[in-house]
Amino acid sequence: MIKTALYPGTFDPITNGHYDIIARALKLFDRVIVAVAESHTKKPMFTLDERVSMAHAAVGGLEHVEVIGFDNLTIDLAREYGADILIRGLRAVSDFEYELQLGYLNHSLDANVETVYLMPSLRNAFVSSSIVRNLLTFNGKTEHLLPAEVEAIIRGMDSCTLS
Repeated sequence: MIKTALYPGTFDPITNGHYDIIARALKLFDRVIVAVAESHTKKPMFTLDERVSMAHAAVGGLEHVEVIGFDNLTIDLAREYGADILIRGLRAVSDFEYELQLGYLNHSLDANVETVYLMPSLRNAFVSSSIVRNLLTFNGKTEHLLPAEVEAIIRGMDSCTLS
């Protein structure tokens, strides 16, 4: 039986920390689906199509990884794709309370779906999409925070898109 894990998030943009979590998840599961959320309430810097494209570019060299966009409940998406594991990344203690609540919520919606929390490597522990977006707003250095493919896509965009 193939074990499928769903890694949902806004990925605005996908970072080295996200990539690290995906690579770690591949050591544990047969298939990882990176699910890029529309996230209307978060008002992302990049469109859903741009974020999906960046995620595709970032994980292009990894086998058994699929990238999809979505705009529905994560638990419904997990059911649709036959995933009984949700992957969530934990960088710091500050992430834990929110992620724990989310895990309990998802479990209350479907007790057959488990949440697995993975930590990125220490060098990626501080990397977040919000830090990257802030740097991008001021044309700051981000190449050490993003997969090279994602950095190239972002730097190739019209600069007024990033404001």
